Parts: sequence; structure tokens; C-alpha cells
Amino acid sequence: MTGNPSSAPRPSRLTARDLTLAYEDRTVVEELDLDIPDGKVTVIVGPNACGKSTLLRALGRLLKPRRGAVLLDGTELARLPTKRIAQVIGLLPQTPVPPEGITVGDLIARGRQPHQKWWQQWSEADEASVSAAMERTGTAELAERPVDELSGGQRQRVWIAMALAQDTDLLLLDEPTTYLDIAHQVEVLDLVRQLNRERGRTVVAVLHDLNQAARYADHLIAMRAGRIVAQGAPVDVVKAELVEEVFGLASVVVPDPVTGGPMVVPGPPRSTDGTSESEGVLGDADGGGATVPAAREAAR
Repeated sequence: MTGNPSSAPRPSRLTARDLTLAYEDRTVVEELDLDIPDGKVTVIVGPNACGKSTLLRALGRLLKPRRGAVLLDGTELARLPTKRIAQVIGLLPQTPVPPEGITVGDLIARGRQPHQKWWQQWSEADEASVSAAMERTGTAELAERPVDELSGGQRQRVWIAMALAQDTDLLLLDEPTTYLDIAHQVEVLDLVRQLNRERGRTVVAVLHDLNQAARYADHLIAMRAGRIVAQGAPVDVVKAELVEEVFGLASVVVPDPVTGGPMVVPGPPRSTDGTSESEGVLGDADGGGATVPAAREAAR
């Protein structure tokens, strides 16, 4: 029986094959294969120094592979013109540095540079994209202020606005909620989700918060020590066993009371003598679990 062609998943535009990434003599990611689901929100999670931000940098051609390749529409990024890549892939790095003295409006407008032509430096389409990006991120009232004078949260929203103004099919975000309070974190992630749902943007984000990742991702990638440990839908990936394997954290996974998806609840805190302060059961909400001492013993 032949399936409905319209329901078949779209081929991945952004892929990696046999990808090895390194900084001088230190290998960070090794022999990794990856297919980013097109038209979905993919979130990469893992402990510090596991290679998730390094992988994102390579996907945006900010880091040259030691071996293997990142491909866009089947062509190695290294073989594509920089302007062509910037028209398709937008990247917000972890700690961007603005030009000294630049205003918010001018910085956001720079997101339009890949689309401009030498005979037409600014167009109505550029103006519309910048205005829409400012409106979506609540940065219009900051347009005349120097970026250097903004708070960390305001500055992060400005960088996100610049990435949105670039108006690319693929958007790479390295810890986009950094410096934001919880309300603005949710606001930014809701915006990312909205861009995906309304405009079909493919989004790849690195997040530290596993529960936010599980809530907003269509596709979740868990990394440890430069390798992919698991990937798939959050409900299939976020299990107590995986949290223990990837993060070294004993936990229980329960249904999120708002979305119904998986939510990680850490185990009870340990006392000063190294023992647990309670004898609660850890594991998944479906009944698979272990007492705190047993979970600790299994992790040794």
C-alpha cells in the first residue's frame, strides 16, 4: 500500500557525514552523522563540554571540520559562497560581540546584508523584515539606543531580532535564552516555535534546560563526550535512564502538567554525608524506577 506523498517527511537540507571537529589537538566531536529534520524544531542537549555548541558552529560554517563534512542541499558548506549560505542559514552564536557604538536599529538592519545587491542597498522588503523582527522581539522602542548600554536580556533580544531579520529558511541558535529571566525565556522559545509553525522555518537550538528542550522540540538530540547518545521525539528520548547516562543525574520523568510531554524532576538532594535525604522512588512515571540508594549504586 502506497502512503500519501504529502505526509512523507521532507528530506533533510542540512546534514553531517563522518564529522570530526577539533580545536588544535583536542577532538571535541568524532565521526558524527546527523540529519536535521526539515521544517522542525531540533534541540541539542547535553552536559557542559559535550560538543553541542561546537557542532552548532560547524553547522553554520563557523568551524572547519577536521574530517568529514556538513552539507546544505547535498553540497558541502566549504564549497558554497558565504553569501549563499547566509541567505539560507541564520546563526546566533553564544557570545556575539557588537561593533562599538552601534545602535540597536543599525545592528538589526545588518541582518539584511546577505539579501542586498550592490545596486540596491536597502529595499522595502528589508524595511519590512527589520520592522517585523523588532515587533516580534519587543525591541522597536530600543532602536535608537546604543547596544553597549543595554542590559544582558535586552541585548539578547536584539541579537535574536537581527537573526530574524535575516529571514533564512534555517535558523541556528546557541543558547538563545542566555541572560533572560524566565518570562523572557518562555517568550523567546514561544517565538521560535511560532516561526516554525507559521513559516515552516527549520530551527536548531542548543539549550541547557532539559525541560524546556522537551517542551519545545519536535526532535531532540542528546550528546555526551562528542557523540550522539540518543535522538528522536522527546517522549521517546527523555527517560530516567538517559538522564542518568547523559547528565549523571538520578531523576524521575513525569508528564508535564501543561503539555503532557516528559518532564524531568531531579532526585532528592544529598545530605552532607553523601546520603539521600529521602528514600523516594526514581525512574519514569510508568512505574520503572529505583530507590535513591539503588540509583546511586547503579551510577557508580
